[in-house]
Amino acid sequence: MKHSADITIIGAGINGLLTAKELAQAGCTVTILDKSRAGQESSWAGGGILLPLYPWRQAQAITDLVLDSLRRYPTLSRELLEATGIDPEWYDCGLLICKTPDISEAIAWCENSKIAYHTPGEAFFSNLNTQTENPLWLPQIAQARNPRLLKSLKAYLLNSGVRMIEHCEITGIETGQHTVGAVKTRHEAIATDKLIIAAGAWTDQLLSDLLPGLRQAIDIKPVKGQMLLFAARPDTLPHMVLDGDQYLIPRRDGNILAGSTVEQQGFAKETTDQAKSQLYRFATELFPALREFPVVAHWAGLRPGTKEGVPYIGRHPALDNLYINAGHFRNGLVMGPASARLLSDLILHKTPAVDPAPYQINP
Repeated sequence: MKHSADITIIGAGINGLLTAKELAQAGCTVTILDKSRAGQESSWAGGGILLPLYPWRQAQAITDLVLDSLRRYPTLSRELLEATGIDPEWYDCGLLICKTPDISEAIAWCENSKIAYHTPGEAFFSNLNTQTENPLWLPQIAQARNPRLLKSLKAYLLNSGVRMIEHCEITGIETGQHTVGAVKTRHEAIATDKLIIAAGAWTDQLLSDLLPGLRQAIDIKPVKGQMLLFAARPDTLPHMVLDGDQYLIPRRDGNILAGSTVEQQGFAKETTDQAKSQLYRFATELFPALREFPVVAHWAGLRPGTKEGVPYIGRHPALDNLYINAGHFRNGLVMGPASARLLSDLILHKTPAVDPAPYQINP
Protein backbone atom coordinates (compact mmCIF):
# COMPACT_ATOMS: atom_id res chain seq x y z
CA MET A 1 0.00 0.00 0.00
CA LYS A 2 1.27 3.50 -0.80
CA HIS A 3 0.16 6.84 0.61
CA SER A 4 1.51 10.33 0.04
CA ALA A 5 1.85 13.52 2.07
CA ASP A 6 3.30 16.96 1.59
CA ILE A 7 4.93 16.61 5.01
CA THR A 8 5.83 13.47 6.95
CA ILE A 9 6.89 13.98 10.56
CA ILE A 10 8.61 11.27 12.59
CA GLY A 11 7.94 11.98 16.26
CA ALA A 12 4.68 12.98 17.94
CA GLY A 13 6.04 14.88 20.93
CA ILE A 14 5.35 18.54 21.56
CA ASN A 15 7.62 19.74 18.75
CA GLY A 16 6.34 17.26 16.20
CA LEU A 17 2.71 18.05 17.02
CA LEU A 18 3.18 21.82 17.02
CA THR A 19 5.10 21.66 13.73
CA ALA A 20 2.28 19.60 12.24
CA LYS A 21 -0.20 22.23 13.39
CA GLU A 22 1.72 25.07 11.77
CA LEU A 23 2.07 23.26 8.45
CA ALA A 24 -1.48 21.90 8.38
CA GLN A 25 -2.82 25.39 8.98
CA ALA A 26 -0.74 26.54 5.99
CA GLY A 27 -2.59 24.03 3.81
CA CYS A 28 -0.10 21.14 3.76
CA THR A 29 -1.18 17.52 4.02
CA VAL A 30 0.62 16.07 7.03
CA THR A 31 1.28 12.54 8.27
CA ILE A 32 2.80 11.94 11.72
CA LEU A 33 4.51 8.68 12.68
CA ASP A 34 5.44 7.65 16.21
CA LYS A 35 6.96 4.50 17.64
CA SER A 36 4.54 4.55 20.60
CA ARG A 37 1.57 6.75 21.50
CA ALA A 38 1.57 10.43 20.63
CA GLY A 39 2.96 12.67 23.34
CA GLN A 40 3.99 9.91 25.74
CA GLU A 41 7.74 10.50 26.06
CA SER A 42 9.68 13.55 27.30
CA SER A 43 6.88 15.99 26.44
CA TRP A 44 4.49 14.14 28.74
CA ALA A 45 7.03 13.48 31.50
CA GLY A 46 8.17 17.06 32.17
CA GLY A 47 6.78 19.57 34.61
CA GLY A 48 5.44 22.21 32.26
CA ILE A 49 7.14 25.35 33.64
CA LEU A 50 7.08 27.87 30.80
CA LEU A 51 10.53 29.23 31.52
CA PRO A 52 13.96 27.59 31.53
CA LEU A 53 15.51 27.15 34.96
CA TYR A 54 17.59 30.31 35.51
CA PRO A 55 17.19 31.53 31.91
CA TRP A 56 19.91 34.18 32.27
CA ARG A 57 22.42 31.31 32.46
CA GLN A 58 21.28 29.90 29.12
CA ALA A 59 22.45 30.64 25.60
CA GLN A 60 20.88 33.58 23.79
CA ALA A 61 19.53 31.13 21.20
CA ILE A 62 17.37 29.60 23.95
CA THR A 63 16.14 33.00 25.15
CA ASP A 64 15.11 33.95 21.60
CA LEU A 65 12.89 30.88 21.24
CA VAL A 66 11.55 31.16 24.78
CA LEU A 67 10.42 34.78 24.48
CA ASP A 68 8.75 34.14 21.13
CA SER A 69 6.95 31.10 22.57
CA LEU A 70 5.77 32.97 25.66
CA ARG A 71 4.02 35.48 23.41
CA ARG A 72 2.25 32.65 21.57
CA TYR A 73 1.14 30.44 24.46
CA PRO A 74 -1.99 32.26 25.72
CA THR A 75 -3.49 32.36 22.21
CA LEU A 76 -2.47 28.76 21.52
CA SER A 77 -4.08 27.56 24.74
CA ARG A 78 -7.34 29.38 24.02
CA GLU A 79 -7.40 28.10 20.44
CA LEU A 80 -6.94 24.49 21.52
CA LEU A 81 -9.57 24.73 24.27
CA GLU A 82 -12.15 26.29 21.96
CA ALA A 83 -11.50 23.76 19.18
CA THR A 84 -11.35 20.58 21.28
CA GLY A 85 -12.91 21.27 24.68
CA ILE A 86 -9.69 19.96 26.28
CA ASP A 87 -8.06 22.60 28.48
CA PRO A 88 -4.23 22.70 28.28
CA GLU A 89 -4.39 24.58 31.61
CA TRP A 90 -2.11 27.45 30.71
CA TYR A 91 -1.89 28.97 34.19
CA ASP A 92 0.05 32.13 35.03
CA CYS A 93 0.53 31.28 38.70
CA GLY A 94 4.01 32.86 38.93
CA LEU A 95 7.42 31.46 39.86
CA LEU A 96 9.24 32.02 43.15
CA ILE A 97 13.01 31.56 42.95
CA CYS A 98 14.53 31.03 46.38
CA LYS A 99 18.21 31.45 45.59
CA THR A 100 19.70 33.81 43.01
CA PRO A 101 23.41 34.27 43.69
CA ASP A 102 23.81 35.94 40.28
CA ILE A 103 21.06 38.47 40.97
CA SER A 104 22.55 41.21 38.78
CA GLU A 105 22.51 38.94 35.74
CA ALA A 106 18.98 37.81 36.59
CA ILE A 107 17.64 41.35 36.81
CA ALA A 108 19.40 42.37 33.61
CA TRP A 109 17.87 39.41 31.81
CA CYS A 110 14.38 40.19 33.11
CA GLU A 111 14.66 43.83 32.10
CA ASN A 112 16.05 43.06 28.65
CA SER A 113 13.40 40.38 28.13
CA LYS A 114 10.55 42.50 29.54
CA ILE A 115 9.77 39.87 32.18
CA ALA A 116 8.20 41.34 35.32
CA TYR A 117 10.12 40.72 38.53
CA HIS A 118 9.95 41.73 42.20
CA THR A 119 11.75 41.07 45.45
CA PRO A 120 9.39 38.76 47.39
CA GLY A 121 8.37 39.68 50.93
CA GLU A 122 8.61 37.43 53.95
CA ALA A 123 5.05 36.20 53.47
CA PHE A 124 6.15 34.19 50.43
CA PHE A 125 8.31 32.01 52.68
CA SER A 126 5.99 31.58 55.67
CA ASN A 127 5.26 27.95 54.73
CA LEU A 128 8.63 27.15 53.15
CA ASN A 129 11.76 25.83 54.82
CA THR A 130 14.73 27.22 52.90
CA GLN A 131 17.71 29.50 53.21
CA THR A 132 17.04 32.29 50.74
CA GLU A 133 19.66 34.20 48.78
CA ASN A 134 18.53 37.19 46.74
CA PRO A 135 15.09 35.62 46.14
CA LEU A 136 13.16 36.64 43.05
CA TRP A 137 9.45 36.65 42.30
CA LEU A 138 8.36 36.40 38.65
CA PRO A 139 4.59 36.95 38.84
CA GLN A 140 3.72 36.41 35.17
CA ILE A 141 5.50 33.12 34.56
CA ALA A 142 3.02 30.43 33.59
CA GLN A 143 2.84 26.68 33.35
CA ALA A 144 1.02 24.33 31.00
CA ARG A 145 -0.31 20.97 32.11
CA ASN A 146 1.67 19.10 29.53
CA PRO A 147 -0.35 15.83 29.36
CA ARG A 148 -3.51 17.85 28.68
CA LEU A 149 -1.74 20.17 26.25
CA LEU A 150 -0.58 17.12 24.28
CA LYS A 151 -4.03 15.51 24.40
CA SER A 152 -5.60 18.74 23.15
CA LEU A 153 -3.03 19.11 20.37
CA LYS A 154 -3.60 15.52 19.24
CA ALA A 155 -7.37 16.04 19.09
CA TYR A 156 -6.93 19.32 17.23
CA LEU A 157 -4.71 17.72 14.60
CA LEU A 158 -6.99 14.73 14.06
CA ASN A 159 -9.96 17.08 13.68
CA SER A 160 -7.91 19.08 11.15
CA GLY A 161 -7.30 16.07 8.92
CA VAL A 162 -3.74 15.28 9.97
CA ARG A 163 -3.02 11.57 9.60
CA MET A 164 -1.44 10.10 12.73
CA ILE A 165 0.02 6.59 12.89
CA GLU A 166 0.94 5.48 16.41
CA HIS A 167 2.90 2.35 17.38
CA CYS A 168 4.50 2.66 13.97
CA GLU A 169 7.56 0.62 13.05
CA ILE A 170 9.62 2.46 10.43
CA THR A 171 11.61 0.01 8.34
CA GLY A 172 13.44 2.31 5.95
CA ILE A 173 13.73 5.62 4.11
CA GLU A 174 13.98 5.72 0.34
CA THR A 175 16.38 8.35 -1.03
CA GLY A 176 17.62 9.46 -4.41
CA GLN A 177 18.96 12.58 -6.13
CA HIS A 178 19.80 14.15 -2.72
CA THR A 179 16.19 13.86 -1.52
CA VAL A 180 13.97 11.64 0.58
CA GLY A 181 11.40 9.93 -1.62
CA ALA A 182 9.39 7.86 0.83
CA VAL A 183 9.24 6.56 4.37
CA LYS A 184 8.63 2.84 4.61
CA THR A 185 6.77 1.27 7.53
CA ARG A 186 5.89 -2.35 8.14
CA HIS A 187 2.51 -1.82 6.42
CA GLU A 188 3.01 0.86 3.77
CA ALA A 189 5.27 3.32 1.99
CA ILE A 190 4.52 7.03 2.39
CA ALA A 191 5.72 9.19 -0.48
CA THR A 192 6.63 12.59 0.90
CA ASP A 193 7.72 15.97 -0.36
CA LYS A 194 9.46 16.81 2.91
CA LEU A 195 10.48 14.71 5.91
CA ILE A 196 10.85 16.17 9.40
CA ILE A 197 12.58 14.26 12.19
CA ALA A 198 11.26 15.41 15.59
CA ALA A 199 12.05 12.28 17.56
CA GLY A 200 13.52 13.89 20.68
CA ALA A 201 16.17 11.82 22.42
CA TRP A 202 15.90 9.14 19.70
CA THR A 203 16.70 11.51 16.80
CA ASP A 204 20.40 10.69 16.46
CA GLN A 205 19.78 6.96 16.81
CA LEU A 206 16.96 7.04 14.27
CA LEU A 207 19.05 8.91 11.70
CA SER A 208 21.93 6.48 12.18
CA ASP A 209 19.66 3.47 11.71
CA LEU A 210 17.61 4.73 8.76
CA LEU A 211 20.11 6.97 6.98
CA PRO A 212 23.51 5.53 7.91
CA GLY A 213 25.31 7.32 5.10
CA LEU A 214 24.75 10.82 6.53
CA ARG A 215 28.02 12.40 7.57
CA GLN A 216 26.71 15.37 9.49
CA ALA A 217 26.37 14.60 13.19
CA ILE A 218 23.22 15.31 15.19
CA ASP A 219 24.63 15.24 18.71
CA ILE A 220 21.57 14.43 20.83
CA LYS A 221 21.89 12.22 23.91
CA PRO A 222 19.18 10.93 26.28
CA VAL A 223 19.16 12.51 29.75
CA LYS A 224 16.79 10.87 32.23
CA GLY A 225 14.63 12.89 34.60
CA GLN A 226 12.40 11.51 37.37
CA MET A 227 9.36 13.19 38.94
CA LEU A 228 6.94 12.70 41.85
CA LEU A 229 3.29 13.71 42.13
CA PHE A 230 1.61 14.54 45.45
CA ALA A 231 -2.20 14.44 45.69
CA ALA A 232 -2.64 17.73 47.58
CA ARG A 233 -5.71 19.90 47.96
CA PRO A 234 -6.39 22.92 45.74
CA ASP A 235 -4.57 26.08 46.86
CA THR A 236 -2.15 24.16 49.08
CA LEU A 237 0.65 25.90 47.16
CA PRO A 238 -0.30 29.07 45.25
CA HIS A 239 2.65 29.28 42.85
CA MET A 240 5.64 27.41 41.47
CA VAL A 241 8.81 27.30 43.58
CA LEU A 242 12.38 26.83 42.34
CA ASP A 243 14.98 26.08 45.01
CA GLY A 244 18.43 25.18 43.74
CA ASP A 245 18.00 22.85 40.79
CA GLN A 246 14.66 21.41 41.87
CA TYR A 247 11.11 22.70 41.91
CA LEU A 248 7.51 22.31 42.98
CA ILE A 249 4.66 22.89 40.52
CA PRO A 250 1.05 23.18 41.76
CA ARG A 251 -1.69 22.22 39.33
CA ARG A 252 -5.09 23.87 39.41
CA ASP A 253 -6.69 20.75 40.92
CA GLY A 254 -4.22 20.78 43.84
CA ASN A 255 -1.79 18.11 42.66
CA ILE A 256 1.83 19.13 43.18
CA LEU A 257 4.74 17.91 41.08
CA ALA A 258 8.24 17.64 42.52
CA GLY A 259 11.16 17.43 40.12
CA SER A 260 13.50 16.55 38.84
CA THR A 261 16.63 14.46 38.52
CA VAL A 262 19.26 14.78 35.77
CA GLU A 263 20.78 11.36 34.99
CA GLN A 264 23.10 10.16 32.23
CA GLN A 265 22.05 6.52 31.84
CA GLY A 266 21.52 6.07 28.13
CA PHE A 267 18.04 4.95 27.13
CA ALA A 268 17.26 3.30 30.48
CA LYS A 269 13.97 4.84 31.62
CA GLU A 270 13.28 2.89 34.79
CA THR A 271 12.43 4.76 37.98
CA THR A 272 14.58 4.19 41.06
CA ASP A 273 13.92 4.11 44.78
CA GLN A 274 16.94 6.34 45.31
CA ALA A 275 15.52 9.10 43.15
CA LYS A 276 12.09 8.72 44.73
CA SER A 277 13.56 9.15 48.19
CA GLN A 278 15.67 12.13 47.13
CA LEU A 279 12.73 13.92 45.49
CA TYR A 280 10.45 13.17 48.44
CA ARG A 281 13.02 14.53 50.87
CA PHE A 282 13.52 17.68 48.81
CA ALA A 283 9.79 18.33 48.48
CA THR A 284 8.80 17.70 52.08
CA GLU A 285 11.75 19.57 53.56
CA LEU A 286 11.13 22.61 51.37
CA PHE A 287 7.35 22.52 51.84
CA PRO A 288 6.53 20.56 55.01
CA ALA A 289 2.78 20.68 54.32
CA LEU A 290 3.36 18.01 51.67
CA ARG A 291 3.95 15.42 54.40
CA GLU A 292 0.17 15.34 54.85
CA PHE A 293 -0.44 14.16 51.29
CA PRO A 294 0.30 10.86 49.54
CA VAL A 295 2.64 10.36 46.61
CA VAL A 296 0.38 9.03 43.85
CA ALA A 297 2.79 8.78 40.92
CA HIS A 298 6.50 8.45 40.18
CA TRP A 299 7.78 8.40 36.60
CA ALA A 300 10.76 9.05 34.38
CA GLY A 301 11.33 10.53 30.95
CA LEU A 302 14.26 10.93 28.57
CA ARG A 303 15.14 14.48 27.61
CA PRO A 304 16.94 15.13 24.30
CA GLY A 305 20.21 16.65 25.53
CA THR A 306 22.40 18.79 23.27
CA LYS A 307 25.41 21.04 23.72
CA GLU A 308 24.24 24.05 25.79
CA GLY A 309 20.64 22.85 25.36
CA VAL A 310 20.30 24.53 21.96
CA PRO A 311 18.09 22.51 19.58
CA TYR A 312 18.59 21.66 15.93
CA ILE A 313 15.94 23.38 13.80
CA GLY A 314 16.25 23.51 10.04
CA ARG A 315 17.19 21.60 6.92
CA HIS A 316 19.69 18.79 7.13
CA PRO A 317 22.53 19.63 4.72
CA ALA A 318 22.81 16.08 3.37
CA LEU A 319 19.35 15.90 1.78
CA ASP A 320 17.37 18.71 0.20
CA ASN A 321 14.03 17.83 1.80
CA LEU A 322 15.11 16.47 5.19
CA TYR A 323 14.49 18.72 8.22
CA ILE A 324 15.17 18.41 11.95
CA ASN A 325 13.30 19.84 14.94
CA ALA A 326 14.85 18.17 17.99
CA GLY A 327 17.29 18.51 20.88
CA HIS A 328 15.45 20.91 23.20
CA PHE A 329 16.76 19.23 26.38
CA ARG A 330 14.64 20.43 29.35
CA ASN A 331 12.85 23.16 27.42
CA GLY A 332 10.87 21.45 24.68
CA LEU A 333 7.55 22.71 26.00
CA VAL A 334 8.60 26.31 26.51
CA MET A 335 10.47 26.54 23.18
CA GLY A 336 7.90 24.47 21.26
CA PRO A 337 5.63 27.10 19.66
CA ALA A 338 8.56 29.21 18.45
CA SER A 339 10.49 26.16 17.23
CA ALA A 340 7.50 24.97 15.22
CA ARG A 341 6.89 28.39 13.71
CA LEU A 342 10.57 28.79 12.83
CA LEU A 343 10.73 25.44 11.01
CA SER A 344 7.41 26.09 9.29
CA ASP A 345 8.64 29.48 8.09
CA LEU A 346 11.83 27.93 6.72
CA ILE A 347 9.92 25.20 4.88
CA LEU A 348 7.36 27.65 3.48
CA HIS A 349 10.04 30.23 2.56
CA LYS A 350 8.67 32.88 4.90
CA THR A 351 10.74 35.40 6.83
CA PRO A 352 11.16 33.89 10.32
CA ALA A 353 10.56 35.86 13.50
CA VAL A 354 13.64 34.25 15.08
CA ASP A 355 17.11 34.18 13.48
CA PRO A 356 17.56 30.55 12.30
CA ALA A 357 21.37 30.62 12.26
CA PRO A 358 22.07 29.27 15.80
CA TYR A 359 19.96 26.14 15.21
CA GLN A 360 21.39 25.05 11.85
CA ILE A 361 23.16 21.75 11.32
CA ASN A 362 26.72 22.37 10.22
CA PRO A 363 27.48 20.99 6.75
